[in-house]
Amino acid sequence: MGPPTPAPGPGPDPDPGPGPAGDDDGGTVALAGGWFRMGSEEALAYPEDGEGPVRRVRVGPFAIDAHCVTNARFAAFVEATGHVTDAERYGASFVFGGLLPDDFPATRGVAAAPWWREVPGAHWRRPEGPGSDLAGRGDHPVVHVSWYDATAYCAWAGSRLPTEAQWEYAARGGLAGRAFPWGDRLRPGGRHRMNVWNATFPGRNTLADGYLGTCPVDAFEPNGYGLYNMTGNVWQWTADWRCVRPAVERPAGG
Repeated sequence: MGPPTPAPGPGPDPDPGPGPAGDDDGGTVALAGGWFRMGSEEALAYPEDGEGPVRRVRVGPFAIDAHCVTNARFAAFVEATGHVTDAERYGASFVFGGLLPDDFPATRGVAAAPWWREVPGAHWRRPEGPGSDLAGRGDHPVVHVSWYDATAYCAWAGSRLPTEAQWEYAARGGLAGRAFPWGDRLRPGGRHRMNVWNATFPGRNTLADGYLGTCPVDAFEPNGYGLYNMTGNVWQWTADWRCVRPAVERPAGG
């Protein structure tokens, strides 16, 4: 499949067609594809991340995993292939400061986001650095993986990363022009729908959604396509621009 093709001109969106065509391969959801409005110019959007302008884009049929790659699944990949992640080779990675002890040494932070702190020895098996482990987190998303680690995992799994257009089409769950995969309200009916910072970032978190760090990959309700945590929890890689969730091509009607 080539890159998404913009619409030739303005006009109303046609009927996007059916949503998920089914579920196979232990949690893979087949999507029909079609035209959709990609991007956002809402107040919650990040222009510096290239989220706008809104444009009409078409994606063909494809399939995508219902949730992110878990620590347990990534461990199976490493055991089968002997893969060494970039963070392990570099000997360090960046950890959100709120997950580190108060007496953690004053290591360097990311220039535009100093709450991300360099932690020697942090990698996917040691998410907060030496002394941390994956106990109780087998069903949490794997972290500290680079784009190259993600594509290596996909090659082993017989899949690939989705394009950014495919990812956003899937994330919207069949809705158009909404702020979140479930609608426009952050907490509809007072219910938390994602794992996100609550209170004053980055200093105070009420843990109102039940989590400080990551949550299980199938926590909270799925979107309209049956996909979990399409916002909140962790960033996800895509094949082209930016977002680990494998996707594979599916023929039309397949």
